[in-house]
This record gives sequence, C-alpha cells and structure tokens, in this order.
Amino acid sequence: MELVPLRMLNEIAYCPRLFAIEHVMGDFMDNEHTVAGRTVHRNVDKPTRASLPAPNEDANDSEHRPKVVRSVRLSDPGLRLVGVVDLVEVDGDRVVPIDYKKGKAPKIPEGAWEPERVQVCGQALLLRAHGYHVDKAVLYFAGSRRRVEVPIDDELVDRTLVLRDQALALVASQELPPPLVDSPKCSGCSLVRICLPDEHNLLSGTQKGEPRALVPARDDAIPLHVQLQGGKAGITGGEIAVKDREGKQVARVRLNHTSQVVIHGNVTVTSPMIGRCAELDIPIAWHSFGGWYRGTMHPATGRNVVLRHRQHLTASQLDLALPIARDFIVAKIKNQRVMLRRNAKGSVKDVLMHLKDASEQASIATDPDTLRGIEGMAARRYFECFPLMIRSDLRETFKLEGRNRRPPRDPVNALLSFAYAVLVREFAHVCHRIGFDPHVGFLHTIRHGRPALALDLMEEFRPIIADSAVLSALNNGVLKLEDFDVTPVGCSIKQAARKRFLQTLERRLDELVTHPTLGSRWSYRRTLEVQTRLLGKVVMGELERYPGFVVR
Repeated sequence: MELVPLRMLNEIAYCPRLFAIEHVMGDFMDNEHTVAGRTVHRNVDKPTRASLPAPNEDANDSEHRPKVVRSVRLSDPGLRLVGVVDLVEVDGDRVVPIDYKKGKAPKIPEGAWEPERVQVCGQALLLRAHGYHVDKAVLYFAGSRRRVEVPIDDELVDRTLVLRDQALALVASQELPPPLVDSPKCSGCSLVRICLPDEHNLLSGTQKGEPRALVPARDDAIPLHVQLQGGKAGITGGEIAVKDREGKQVARVRLNHTSQVVIHGNVTVTSPMIGRCAELDIPIAWHSFGGWYRGTMHPATGRNVVLRHRQHLTASQLDLALPIARDFIVAKIKNQRVMLRRNAKGSVKDVLMHLKDASEQASIATDPDTLRGIEGMAARRYFECFPLMIRSDLRETFKLEGRNRRPPRDPVNALLSFAYAVLVREFAHVCHRIGFDPHVGFLHTIRHGRPALALDLMEEFRPIIADSAVLSALNNGVLKLEDFDVTPVGCSIKQAARKRFLQTLERRLDELVTHPTLGSRWSYRRTLEVQTRLLGKVVMGELERYPGFVVR
C-alpha cells in the first residue's frame, strides 16, 4: 500500500509538480536552503533513548516518564501516511508534535504558511491514529527562534486529507503536473534545475518572454582529471590526494569542489575514495591510456524509473523515436555548416549548400537508415573541408584526409576521437543523473556496451564543442606535431599534451553560451544537462518536439 511521507504533504501544498518530481520520479537536487534545513535538524534527528509513552499510560505510574521525545517514526495504513515527527512534547495525557523549520516565522494571521501547517497536521493525525490526544501542534522557526502554535481544527484536517488524496492520485497516474507560471515560489526551489519551469512554459506556449535567470549559469564544482601513470588517488580528510609511484603527494583537491573524477590510464583509486564519492554523489569515470571511454562508477541515484520506462517505450516505436532522431541530426548538420561558414579559409560554397540541403532532407527522412545515410554523407563532406579551418601554415603539418578511427592514424583524428570520448562520457553522466538509460537511444542502434543515448545527444554538440576545441588547440599552438606518437599502425597523444588538450576542452565546456531557443545564458556543460532534461520532457509527453541546439 502506498503511503504518503509527511514531508511530501508540505511539498504538494507548495507545488504539485515539486511533489511529483521528488516523490513520483525520485529526482532531487540540493541547494543552500535544503542544506541549511538539514543543519537545523541535526539535533532533533537524533532519537532519544526513551520512547514515546503509551497513550493509556497514567502520568503518575511512571516516574521516568519522558517529557520530550525526539525523532518519532510513525505510520498508519488507514491514514495512508508515514513519517518522522521532529519532537513530541508529553504533557499528561496530551502530546504536542513540534516541527523544526530553518527560516523565520512569516508575519501572517495564521502564523505559518499552508505547507508547514498541513505537515504538522499530518503529524497530529498520525499521533491521534495511535491513540494520543492532540489538539494543537507547534512550528519552531530557527531563523526567528519562535514557536508558532497551529490548532488542529476540522478545516485544517480536511485540507490535509484532500492534499493526501491528491498526492496518492499523482502517484497512481505517474504523470507530472504542469509547472507553475511565473511564480515567485520557483526562485528558492531546489528542483528548479530539474523542473525548468520558465523554459518549459516558453516551449509549450504557456508563457511569453525570456525565462527568468533561475538556473545558475555554471556549477561551482568542476571535474578532476587524474592521469599520473602509476599514481594513486585516495581520501585525506575532506580532500582527494593524488600520489606518485613513490608515495609523494602531488596534488590535493577538495571534495566539495569536485563534480566528477576522471581517471586516465593506469591510476589506482582506493576503496575509501570510491565509497566517499558514492556517498557524495560524485561519479568516477575511467578512460584507457589511449583515451577510450571505459565506463563510470555511478552513485546509487537516478531512480527515475518512470522516465526510463517511457524512454524504452518511445525507443521501441518508430513513429515516436524517428522525430527525435531527426531533430538530433538536423541540429548537427546545421552546426557543422555554421562551423565551416565561420572558420573555413577557402571556397566552401558548394559544401555549405550541400549541408543546407542535407539538413532539409534529414528533417523529412522517413526511416532511420535513410536518416543515417544523409548524416553520413553530410559528415563526409564536412570533414573534406575540415583542413580549411586549420591555420594555413599548419595544414601540411596536421594533414587530414577524411575521418578515421580505431585507431586514428593522424594527430587531428586522434584529437577528434579523444574529444568525442570525453563528450560521450559527459552525456553518459548526465543521462544517469537525470534517470535515462544511457544505452537505449533513438538514432544509434542498440549494441552491447554502446551508450546509444549519450551518442545521440552528443551529435549536435560534436562540431561546436569537440571540433571547436580541436581547432582551438591546433590554431593557437597549444599542441605541436612532437606532442603525438605517430606509428604505421596509428597515432596517440602524449601524456603532457593530453593534459593541455583537456584544459582546452574543459575551457570550452565552461564557456558561456546563449541558448538559441530559450535566450538563457549558461555554460556549455550546463547546456548539455538542460538539453537532456528537455529530451526528458519530450519522452514524458510534456513537450511535442525536442528543441535542437543550433548556434547562429
């Protein structure tokens, strides 16, 4: 039987979509308010040794009868509620539930907002269901150090039960209610990056004008790349410590400044570090020494089984999957065209016309094979002109004769392959964090070990992130010919050069860009997440079409 957590009564009263994202979809994200709330609860979350006395126990029969009991866990199948009461005060045959809040008490007649009042009312109803006499509850606001009494009257009880029934109905339907429109509630919501309320309403036609700047342009935390061959990464206090073969420490990085850890080649990662990263929701990824993406240790998050279920259903139906695949390829070809138009030094008029025609043909392709054929031909023409985007004095040094891989046979292809491997890892992380299955795509076919959805999503970003970083590294002299090992069987990037190229690629991912459809300004890395979440809205039936990311 589905039981509604007491905290979720607060959420559904505040915003039904917030409840559905957090409780139905299992998605959550911290912000400063949620972290501060946990800090306030540190003491009351520690259970007392004495348990709550029985409701029929005579106050005079027990000299050790507790007056206050912390962290009382209750549930009742009849009420369909479950949860923890922060504090219960015992006064004779009466008890008073107390709920702690981090902020200040609002100056309104009721003394507290509805979400807080229905939450403590749910606590009172659970205590009543267990036989206790409860006629009031208390909200303690830590910000103003003030107690606010909440009478448990019939009106509040009825409202609480209505919200409970609404919550149960949403759980049964597994549907997301629409976002609030231009609501001030969104500003302090920790799930605004997941919900994207203004962006959603703009794309669905519910709202006009540019979205508010609710989503931060970039994260404070950044990836940590470790490529010290023979080295070891472990935990020292609250930091990641990297040591060389002799045990000498060469780097220390704070955990709370790290968004992900990327291991390149032969580097040992200690078990305590793996466990700590899992606890803090920090993924650890592995690339081979040659740059191939091997896989990722993901924390036990991304529980959005509803999204994964819809993803699998969508991928199995051609009429649903093909339009999404078309939008990926159309955006990719248009971005390739922009790259050539901006950067090519030479005559590319015919190729630009071909790419324009190819994007139009891709938008009406009637089957996946035709679409892949159009994409393959466009890619071939694009890479024929790729050398024209390299500085003229370097074209002979970094000669490119088409795209080749497994293994790449020249420096440019080695850089392209490595950049694509980094980009597919980024998308694999985002897919897992959001709740997608990275291995089930709409364009790339299902194959053992292939992150098909990550490959789908990266298509439109290949030219503007990976190819752009390669051109920047070559044209700006970051890499030279001696930074590569070229043999008859292939070409690889030397370790020191790989570090410099990773810095170039990370700078590109951290670069701010204006979203062509939404008008919001984010880093490219944040944009990868936004585009993946917009795909989730399409899969869930909230948006009709996937808005491809096309630079101007």
